[in-house]
Amino acid sequence: MKRRIAAALAATSLSIALAAPVAAAPTAAHRQLDPSVSKKLDKAITDVMRRAAVPGVTVGLWIPGKGRYVRSFGVADKRTHARMSPRLNMRIGSETKTFTITGLLRLVDQGKVKLDDPISRYVSGVPGGTKITLRQLAEMRSGLFSYSEDLGFDKALMSNPRKPWTPRQLLSYAFKHPAKFKPGAKFDYSNTNTILLGLAIEKVSGQSLRDFLRHEVFEPAHLRHTVFPKGAEFPSPHAHGYTNQTLNGKTADATNWDPSWGWAAGAIISDLNDLHAWARTLATGSLLSAKTQAQRLRFLPTGFPGTGYGLGIFDNHGWIGHNGSLPGYQAAVVYLPQTKASLVVLSNTDTSSQGYEPSTLFAQAITRIVTPGHIYSLPKAP
Repeated sequence: MKRRIAAALAATSLSIALAAPVAAAPTAAHRQLDPSVSKKLDKAITDVMRRAAVPGVTVGLWIPGKGRYVRSFGVADKRTHARMSPRLNMRIGSETKTFTITGLLRLVDQGKVKLDDPISRYVSGVPGGTKITLRQLAEMRSGLFSYSEDLGFDKALMSNPRKPWTPRQLLSYAFKHPAKFKPGAKFDYSNTNTILLGLAIEKVSGQSLRDFLRHEVFEPAHLRHTVFPKGAEFPSPHAHGYTNQTLNGKTADATNWDPSWGWAAGAIISDLNDLHAWARTLATGSLLSAKTQAQRLRFLPTGFPGTGYGLGIFDNHGWIGHNGSLPGYQAAVVYLPQTKASLVVLSNTDTSSQGYEPSTLFAQAITRIVTPGHIYSLPKAP
């Protein structure tokens, strides 16, 4: 395959070429979401859809005191032509990491783990695990190879995308490779990190990750349509998802592909309303102590302009949150503290356009209009 499946789940695996020059104004002009601005947003979104060949997208933008913009465009199912809708469930890929690491930080607040504990205390068989901390895993600074970058894993996944995977099977692909660098030396986005944190949570809590996140994160955050599936089950109503992450490069319907290969790093399903609430909860730390949230928001350099990474969360030109990608689906869920604005973008394709993720193209087009001092922008996918 020309483009590895790693690029689909690891939507923030950053590379150097930025998605169009971003010229931020000295001060942000957070525009009123009146009919004239809504019309500009409609045009910008439909222009991206046309250029990037996106079947359907839902956008939610909320700016307190300035209004809201919630629209769906295109189709949720190319076969039936059912329309895209804000009420549809969607797979959210790496946005899952924000939930998993929030769960870990809840355990920190409960005194059950410490961020500077070595992963070897909780998970056996990790190469160099005595020197890799939970903090470094959450910061994407462990140096461990990402299993989803292994060519053998690519082939196995694409040969049978409905196959269920266990976390240990995923790690076996990662541990065949030497570490890329010493722990803490630099940023390198690796799905292996979050799988290990999921296993650590299970060890400490004595629960499955699925049950733990439901009790410790989804329910306290009042998220009614956010689920960690056991396998390929997909609550209705949901959008169909389309991908070219196939062995022959042809577009396929990935709706019922098994997301267990993403597990703690990418398996969660959610909807627009829940993600609207989650954007603020995540960025403000309402489920965590102030001390722990401060550690979470200690953004370290990624090596790319305008983007820092904390504990399972990024700062993208002022927007705090994360994005996600899984074959057939993409999400961007971010919050701008200066104006308490929340932005959620959900699309039913992960197929890139000239190397750029659809979620990035949509979020960039939207923020150019409404927050020109804070324009969302991520680099090309690897």
